[in-house]
Amino acid sequence: MNRKERMNLIKALEENRGSRVLVYMTGDRRGLETKIAMDIFPMFHEHLTQIGKQDKIDLVLYSSGGLTIAGYALVNLIREFCENFNVVIPFKALSTATIIALGANEILMTPMGQLSPIDPSVEHPLGPIVQIPGQARGGIAPVNVEDVSAFIDLARKEIELKEEESLKRVFELLAEKIHPLVLGAVHRSREQIGFLASNLMKYHCSDEKQIESIVSVLTRERFSHSYIISRREAKESLHLNIVEPDDKQTGIIVDLFNAYEQILQLSVPYHPETTLGDQKVGSAIFNRGIIESVDMTHVFRTNKEIRRAEIRQPGIPVPVFGYQERILQEGWLVDNNL
Repeated sequence: MNRKERMNLIKALEENRGSRVLVYMTGDRRGLETKIAMDIFPMFHEHLTQIGKQDKIDLVLYSSGGLTIAGYALVNLIREFCENFNVVIPFKALSTATIIALGANEILMTPMGQLSPIDPSVEHPLGPIVQIPGQARGGIAPVNVEDVSAFIDLARKEIELKEEESLKRVFELLAEKIHPLVLGAVHRSREQIGFLASNLMKYHCSDEKQIESIVSVLTRERFSHSYIISRREAKESLHLNIVEPDDKQTGIIVDLFNAYEQILQLSVPYHPETTLGDQKVGSAIFNRGIIESVDMTHVFRTNKEIRRAEIRQPGIPVPVFGYQERILQEGWLVDNNL
């Protein structure tokens, strides 16, 4: 699909909905995942300034998550430019993207639309180190808030430890594996995400008890961060203000998503071998995120050099092939020819 056809779809959605439309997609192509982050605000401000004050703005959103506070701040920024803010979900709006949806007046979900729990993972400089295959240095593993709580619950409920000394020992074992400051950050993160979600939900719902119930479900009661909340569950169990688009709207939304899916190559896993082919050294450009409105496009683009190399590992006489990658350029830029 070319640019003109994509712009026509945005205009068609605006006309159908009586709104102005913004698109925000962060790619989750395997090996090139991109997250919602604080670097998006200058671009969004530029789009919103060009659009101007509106009664209604619809955000077409696709993302697997990112920085919680960035999602919260994005809702507040968009609301500076409109009275009614709605989120359109063609497919995935997980984790931080779910938080953004909670701040909308309405959530339009296609039949394949998805939300998720919003229990965060904490990345901390003192977090546990895990060894990454093929790399000399390990990486810091994120610590999921609910995993920490589940460990304590396992000791208390399943193993039925009740004595104060026994529970104290369980916590000491946990603190031996995860730095106490990280555990403190985990607790603070859980409290913060509940506060942020409750604040945003006030745009979505006026019933305080219902808000408390929804936030509790999304932060504590779905057991796994990877749990998928379907449109039906979001509407019937969580009682979110879900709008089911009609056939015409669904067609426009899905066609628009398919256009971005092609640009970001969401269904094509990244592997350096595929990029290199017969070359020992090569470079490639990857589109990894898009912020778009009528007549203006920002793309998050990575230009990287890839080099095939022999890696000799201690104790293994035969070298194995590996890959060295170096980012030549990366960031958001305007590309109105995309």
